[in-house]
Amino acid sequence: MEITASLVKDLRERSGAGMMECKKALTEYGGDIEAAMEHLRKTGLAKADKKAGRVAAEGRIAMAATGSKAVLVEINSETDFVAKDTHFVAFTEAVAQAALASGVADVEALKTVKLGEVTVEEARALLIAKIGENIQVRRMARVDAGHTVGAYIHGGKIGVLVELKGGNDELARGIAMHVAAMNPPYMTAAQVPAEFLAKEKEIELAKMSDKDRAKPAEILEKIVSGKIAKIVNENTLTGQAYVMDTNLSVEAALKAGGAEMVSMTRLAVGEGIEKVVEDYAAEVAKAMQV
Repeated sequence: MEITASLVKDLRERSGAGMMECKKALTEYGGDIEAAMEHLRKTGLAKADKKAGRVAAEGRIAMAATGSKAVLVEINSETDFVAKDTHFVAFTEAVAQAALASGVADVEALKTVKLGEVTVEEARALLIAKIGENIQVRRMARVDAGHTVGAYIHGGKIGVLVELKGGNDELARGIAMHVAAMNPPYMTAAQVPAEFLAKEKEIELAKMSDKDRAKPAEILEKIVSGKIAKIVNENTLTGQAYVMDTNLSVEAALKAGGAEMVSMTRLAVGEGIEKVVEDYAAEVAKAMQV
């Protein structure tokens, strides 16, 4: 039987599954829409896509590491309650391990990786059917360059990977913990954008008193340069005071450990996602007026 666009559309409307899943199911069952529908229900694909539009800004960061290789994966749920569910936690751990073992570099490739008999994407759909919330495999990061790697997870909500040239595992983990705690916008002073520096200089000049602005140009430049240097240190990993020993800067700690920074990645659950705040009181009041 020919699998027409109309037939695929009908199955999609009935099941809520994706177009490709519907076409695949219809092809497998010779165009029998009832058999295809039953298949989608059994595999958990039916109605999973209907939840895809709901905001999933909670969730968990999972990590997997071995030797000089490590990955972080952010998987989102709609509520923090589900983020602590044992099935959800097991899924995130399994996906992280699959990401590490497969060597994939992005989420789209990760979705096709096998978790036992099903793919990550199929396992996600099954979990949606079980839990009843939108679940998204949102981001991943990996380090796989043969350097010293520090990987750290804080409360399942923040994940950090740092890559050092030289140093040791203890130092790398310490730097990763620092990044988790301090969230530096830039790694080194060389990475700070010129526009940022220009804006900060403008702000510092505006904050000065008329008496200070009347000082000779070379003196004024030294004052402003000192303030900008302090701001740069506050906004860069290497310039910040090291949380494991505040008598040292991170740069000094790296130097003492015979290491230099190669890269850093910090993922926080839900960052950049616009969360929907439900006003239940207003909703109830509105319902009472109907």
